[in-house]
Amino acid sequence: MRLRLVPDNTKINFFAAAKITFGGSVVLLILSVVLFFAEGLNYGIDFRGGTTIRAETSQVVDVGVYRGAISPLDLGDVAITQVFDPTFAADQHVTSIRIQAQSGDEAISTAMIEKVEAALQAVDPAVKFTQVESVGPKVSGELILTAILAVTGAVGAIMVYIWLRFEWQFALGAVVSLVHDVGLTIGLWALFQLKFDLTTIAALLTIVGYSINDTVVVFDRARENLIKYKVMPLIDVLNLSANETLSRTVMTSGTTLISLIALLVLGGDVIRGFVFAITWGIVVGTYSSIYIAKNVVLMLGVKRDWTKTKKPQSGKFADIDA
Repeated sequence: MRLRLVPDNTKINFFAAAKITFGGSVVLLILSVVLFFAEGLNYGIDFRGGTTIRAETSQVVDVGVYRGAISPLDLGDVAITQVFDPTFAADQHVTSIRIQAQSGDEAISTAMIEKVEAALQAVDPAVKFTQVESVGPKVSGELILTAILAVTGAVGAIMVYIWLRFEWQFALGAVVSLVHDVGLTIGLWALFQLKFDLTTIAALLTIVGYSINDTVVVFDRARENLIKYKVMPLIDVLNLSANETLSRTVMTSGTTLISLIALLVLGGDVIRGFVFAITWGIVVGTYSSIYIAKNVVLMLGVKRDWTKTKKPQSGKFADIDA
């Protein structure tokens, strides 16, 4: 017996609630842009410059005591947050300490890190530093530019590929769906002030690749059906194509989500941000392939007949049979 998560020959009208699905996505995308400029992103150490320290101790952490111990060192902006994870042992208490970049292009020195550790050990002898990451302000600025170029370059290359393989209407529909996925992801990060770093950029590029893969599958079936059903209305052809590939979409997204949820719960706090970004991307990527890309193609219209037409001959006696 073959496992069927989706019944055969489904006839779902994916355009029935277009005002809610497509219109709602437009509203959410606009809100994401507003959130980005109003709230900004919680840039990680990769983009802001400075030093992030992961401290572990067997005693219960008091963030206020930690902050009081570090304050006399006059390090400027210092953010201390306790990290919670269900995989931690009962006596494992983890704290993330973020210290702003110091004067010049360098983060805090090794000697200063040792002073910070000594200051914390004075109030908590069991504390120890298990991870230290430092990025200078100049490097962080270059990383921001490189990250923007990476995402825009990937979207641009995908647009050219879709344009060459299909038609320009398909290419525009694919790019709109990708902008939708990336935009909503950034909006979510701005809303909840999640840490935005190079790991998130890697997740965004993964989201772009996964989303376009699903979109291409739907578009490829749509192209075949456009040739096969030349007189069928475009909206019916696009609906038919989405229904024919629905089983594949559900199986692919479902199995991927199973592994991602396992990593999200059991993977630990180190990779949780990356896994959450991809999990969110799988959901919005699948949604945009069905409800965004096809809507754009429907609004633009596509070529229905790929047969070559014979050009009329010019001349006075062109239409006279010999």
